[in-house]
Amino acid sequence: MANWAARLKELEITLPGVAAPAGAYVPAVRTGNLVYTAGQIPLVDGKVAATGKVGAEITPEQAKDLARVCALNALAAIDDIAGLENIVRIVKIVGFVASAEGFTGQPGVLNGASELFGEIFGDQGIHARSAVGVAELPLGVPVEVEVIAEIA
Repeated sequence: MANWAARLKELEITLPGVAAPAGAYVPAVRTGNLVYTAGQIPLVDGKVAATGKVGAEITPEQAKDLARVCALNALAAIDDIAGLENIVRIVKIVGFVASAEGFTGQPGVLNGASELFGEIFGDQGIHARSAVGVAELPLGVPVEVEVIAEIA
């Protein structure tokens, strides 16, 4: 089994605490050998890191960084329910991007999450993905990420 905690330390990445749910749901659910996270928004220390639409108030580069924050929050939820060391691979990411009219760069925004999982997990971080543009997201955030992970 890989030592993902050591890999995070090597990359100087610290997982945040698990974000408290903002409604009637849990941060992650395990069923069989899969963990599904709830949609994770860019919370840093319990506060929304940014609001606005990508292609208007938020640049694609800023949104890519925020997608990385969302992915770290998802990883924290997976660690909490199943343990970081039990991650076999990242199976799929679904990302939602609050998009200004005419913005079509959703895949580039979601690269922030995808690249993070590649850095941490290498080949086990390669995953399927959907990148969806939406009109609005909870609390006005520009990006939200869900993750499905295979667990040993």
